[in-house]
Amino acid sequence: MRVLYVEDAMLLAEAVKHNLEKQGITTDLASDGEDGLDMALKDIYDCVVLDIMLPKFSGTDILKRMREKNVQTPVIMLSALSEVETKVGHLEKGADDYLAKPFKTAELIARIKALVRRPKAVDNGLVGFSNLVLDKNNATLNGVQLTAKEAEIITEFVKNPNKLISKEYLLAKVWGEDNICDDNYIETYISRIRKLLRNIKSRAKIITIRSLGYKLSKSKNV
Repeated sequence: MRVLYVEDAMLLAEAVKHNLEKQGITTDLASDGEDGLDMALKDIYDCVVLDIMLPKFSGTDILKRMREKNVQTPVIMLSALSEVETKVGHLEKGADDYLAKPFKTAELIARIKALVRRPKAVDNGLVGFSNLVLDKNNATLNGVQLTAKEAEIITEFVKNPNKLISKEYLLAKVWGEDNICDDNYIETYISRIRKLLRNIKSRAKIITIRSLGYKLSKSKNV
């Protein structure tokens, strides 16, 4: 088992690392949010333990970025703030457990082991909206084969129905932040996807919001 422990109080972090490794748990340390985020996004850990108050990026920021990047590693949040609202807020943001400081290392170890033993949710790759069924694993929409870029774009719409999605976001998400593409790329793909939606008699359509972007909505004619 391999754990990432992100904590800026290094004496505490070293003591926790020592106790975890006595239990056979390999432990990597990060002392600030920037290093912690870089390490967490490698998606090589069985569990990530995050202090909330960190230099550069907070534990909350790291958790948010992990879930945005679809890193589903179990996360335990640590904080001296033990208010119910704080706990609930982080659980709603994607944390799996919450431990108030000060804590006993034995309890942390027990919680790590419990999370690692927990069966992972099975993702069958299917996402739906209206009468659309997107199979992310096979890149098909209602059984019609998609190109890789079509699949990535449609995934953003089907996962976020009725939400405004900008051209800039799609360019960064699908082609990367360093892309040299322009708006014409997006317009071309949107046109192709609209034609596909008509061909499969979709009850949803992509609406253009002038100067802002697009959103996927149910047709008013349905």
